Amino acid sequence: LAEAGVPYDMVYEMEEVNEEMDEFDVVLVVGANDTVNSAAVEDPKSGIAGMPVIEVWRAKHVIVNKRSVASGYAGVENPVFFKDNTDMLLGSAKETLEKLRSEL
Repeated sequence: LAEAGVPYDMVYEMEEVNEEMDEFDVVLVVGANDTVNSAAVEDPKSGIAGMPVIEVWRAKHVIVNKRSVASGYAGVENPVFFKDNTDMLLGSAKETLEKLRSEL
């Protein structure tokens, strides 16, 4: 976030966001994988079981922008990518989000 120039007073803590996630209509995930991986919560045998994550899958709709559906640093496949409420928006974040912004 610092590299993108996002002011820290605009950033919420994970616990604050998770408390309200059910109320969100849309969540846009950019480039994240392990930090939004539902296996940490839903699969006790997962290599990331118990890891704190942002529970984006609880939102009504999730849009994930990544270069691919490959696993993240932990090497654990992310079930969020395959949930019914998730759409994948594959491509470079900069290019993809600039196109999205121009359409809005």
